[in-house]
Amino acid sequence: MATTANEGIRSSGRDALSVELNGINTIAEGERKGAPRSLFWPWFAANVSVLGIGYGSFILGFGISFWQATLVGVIGIVVSFVLCGIIALAGKRGSAPTMILSRASFGVRGNALPSVISWMLTVGWETALTALAVLATSTVFRELGWQGGVATQIVALVVVAGLIVVAGVIGFDLIMRLQVWITIITGVLTVVYIVLAVPHINLATVGALPAGAGQAVIGALVFVMTGFGLGWVNAAADYSRYLPRGSRSSSVIGWTAFGASVAPVILVVFGLLLAGSSASLSKAIGADPIGALTTILPTWFLVPFALVAVLGLVGGAVLDIYSSGLALLSAGIKIPRFAAAGIDGVVMIAGAIYVVFFAPSFIAPFEAFLVTLGVPIAAWCGVLVADIVLRRKDYSEADLYDHRGRYGDVRWLSIGLVVVGTVIGWGMITNTFGVPEWLNWQGYLLGPVGLGGRSGPWAYANLGVLIALLIGFFGILLFGRGAIRRQEEQPIERARVEERA
Repeated sequence: MATTANEGIRSSGRDALSVELNGINTIAEGERKGAPRSLFWPWFAANVSVLGIGYGSFILGFGISFWQATLVGVIGIVVSFVLCGIIALAGKRGSAPTMILSRASFGVRGNALPSVISWMLTVGWETALTALAVLATSTVFRELGWQGGVATQIVALVVVAGLIVVAGVIGFDLIMRLQVWITIITGVLTVVYIVLAVPHINLATVGALPAGAGQAVIGALVFVMTGFGLGWVNAAADYSRYLPRGSRSSSVIGWTAFGASVAPVILVVFGLLLAGSSASLSKAIGADPIGALTTILPTWFLVPFALVAVLGLVGGAVLDIYSSGLALLSAGIKIPRFAAAGIDGVVMIAGAIYVVFFAPSFIAPFEAFLVTLGVPIAAWCGVLVADIVLRRKDYSEADLYDHRGRYGDVRWLSIGLVVVGTVIGWGMITNTFGVPEWLNWQGYLLGPVGLGGRSGPWAYANLGVLIALLIGFFGILLFGRGAIRRQEEQPIERARVEERA
């Protein structure tokens, strides 16, 4: 099969500033390196952002108590990142990006649909993180008395976007090294922030928060899952694909889930304590989730806080821009990987400009984005997780790139499950924080199935995300087992990129 420039491969031993030429190809044996524990660094750095503290306000916005919110936060974060760990296992088995391995479930060309959805999700996330970094920087400057206004925001946008795009273009080695330093710096400074913010916690006020209904708890759980692990599942194998095939599977799952979960669990619980102590702070977080946190800091820590905030957001955004480029290539765009990352950077900057300079608030479009794209991604995740669980052998590398191979051209069962899951799922979601008018069509099944319609008690439970996940998962378990077994009955062919050139 012919290969394109983005499928070219580079000899091992490159330095961190060399542009990675690996694209959607499988990683050659000589380039596979590291151990599962190395996955801790990128996943921790991508999720140590102080945005996690802001989630405390978002969760309490569902009208639930501190203890309900804590339970929701811990379960939602851990379970959703375990799903990432399972998908990361496919990277070790197949040494290819997530959305290439997804071809085994959807067919080589049928996988274009989830690839496009994945690209939209990752570009959306990197846009949100970039906008947050700009807003936080602007707020810090304002707290310091430097009234830079629009000029400050423009400079912040140029610096933040520049860091993200450069890391995304250069690629894997730079990202892995950068994430180690981001982990150390943000970890230390975040601990300092927590120490400084502890005096603002009022346990009596937090404890007095009334409990919410079961539907509100479910809605908060879905929001946490979509905001954390389900926002990363479509990129989970992109960083495990360099691991040697002999790496222990349980370690791949464990280090991914642990690295991604440990910081958010701590930050969300602390955020619940802060937001639950002050209604005014909780409201301010909705408009500027990170910048609002500076209002309780001493002046001397504002600049270090800006550093920890921006680095934490950059840590997540660089993983997103790297994976969004791979998703774009897997959808069939024939350009080098670094060019795809550059294109995504342009889209990211345009989106960030809208959020920073034109959107009336951050949380309304953010929540709508998470829940709306969370439905098809959840259905896709259910399909892929079930597929991975059922497989007993490594992927056939050559067939991942050949629509005439064992994985086929289009696998209609998987595509049908995503379509059905999405149609049903969108019919059973609404937006807690005010859906933009163009999304008011959502929730069309809440009335017909007896859940009270868009204004009923189940309106904000967002059951559609969970239902889509279950439709994808059990659909493959029940009806896809035979096809997977037939694929695995054929002898595995190890593909070498130079043989496909």
